[in-house]
Amino acid sequence: MLITDRVRESCRELAESARWVTIDVDRLAGLDPGPAPRLDAERHYLEGSPEEVAHYLLVLDSINFGSGWFPTLRKRPGMSGYFTVASALTDFWRSGGGWSADELPELSADDVASVLGQEPGHELMDLYAEGLRDLGGFLAGRRALDVVAEAGGSAERLASTLAEGMPFFDDTGFWKRAQIAPNDLALAGVAEFGDLDRLTIFADNLVPHVLRVDGVLTYHPGLAARIDEGELLPPGGEEQEIRACAVHACELLSHRLGVPAREIDNALWHRGQAPRYKAIPRHRTRTVFY
Repeated sequence: MLITDRVRESCRELAESARWVTIDVDRLAGLDPGPAPRLDAERHYLEGSPEEVAHYLLVLDSINFGSGWFPTLRKRPGMSGYFTVASALTDFWRSGGGWSADELPELSADDVASVLGQEPGHELMDLYAEGLRDLGGFLAGRRALDVVAEAGGSAERLASTLAEGMPFFDDTGFWKRAQIAPNDLALAGVAEFGDLDRLTIFADNLVPHVLRVDGVLTYHPGLAARIDEGELLPPGGEEQEIRACAVHACELLSHRLGVPAREIDNALWHRGQAPRYKAIPRHRTRTVFY
């Protein structure tokens, strides 16, 4: 079974048996997915050579997690945790730096914290350094575009390769970051995949939050109260129901609108940057998967 089919099946099963989250199909019918996806050219390094951009994106996607820790990060003015990290990496690449594939296996938490402008002792810096060392071992002398070429024009094959090759990408049943990597490479114009629209949404904590605020997802009152109070949810259980229901809801929406799920994800993620969504707490879980 292909990786995206496995995501769809597992999320449908979780949504149908969910105890803590329900999908309001009527509210779903009126949801506008918004504009087509794009990468922010100011906050992402997109102007380099295809090889440089592809390498930058693999580095970024290797540390594209930590939303459960983001409230504790030193954020740039007006930026979310994700854009703080992406922008810091972009500045590093634009300054003529950037970590080479050979440097990745030796990176320490101090190295990462220095580039990202964070405290070296922050738990997330250790995890980021581990993820980058994993990427260095995964590349094993290959260039980023070599990995793309080995996927043979298949986003699903690349996602599977990343999930199999690096533990922090192996988000069983969701494979959020494994799927987002080929999507980012395609949006940057450095890779082409014939099956890109087979990707599901990239299940994190923001897209389900947007769906909740818009009335598509309804949480059990006890769960909603805990999230609204800022309580960290443990991995699994309730937080998996939240993500699975978001995936399944967006699959239903994709079929109704004839719009690929990955485009719906992008539109909802960017909608979530608006003040009305930021004013309400979203669920937080400390995990390397999102």
